[in-house]
Amino acid sequence: MKNIILIGMPAVGKSTIGVVLAKILGYKFIDTDILIQEKTGKLLKNIIKDQGTMGFINIEEQVNSEIEAENAIIATGGSAIYSSKAMQHLGSIGTIIYLRLNFETLNARLKNIKNRGVIFQENESLSDLYAQRSALYEKYAHIIIDEDGCNVEDVIEKILLALGETK
Repeated sequence: MKNIILIGMPAVGKSTIGVVLAKILGYKFIDTDILIQEKTGKLLKNIIKDQGTMGFINIEEQVNSEIEAENAIIATGGSAIYSSKAMQHLGSIGTIIYLRLNFETLNARLKNIKNRGVIFQENESLSDLYAQRSALYEKYAHIIIDEDGCNVEDVIEKILLALGETK
């Protein structure tokens, strides 16, 4: 199946880039965070509050593992990489692209990470989370796109070039 799966930290632009990329390629756009909210009827931050980190990860794994799509851009939540089952499934239905941003820029973009519904341990800093997740994003990525110093158009151009596509 020909899909493009976007992974990366919160605030790297997975949804924004995904929507524009879907328009350019004539693909559908799927945001897994929205799928989770639709399935549960709750905001992500409320799922995490009510069911805890592991409860959220289990729901996210189930939703991501059940995605069946063709010719879709799929923007995952930043924590999708905590489930090897889900990541193997996503890798089997498309090309996984890691949108990588340096920590300083990411830190400047994230104002209130708790309101975004981000899985965060009580004593964990954003720097800790970044280091932990970066290794997992790299592990699952088929393609890594460096976003440093790029605007949305630049990132899309890099993705299209990496995929061998033209606008």
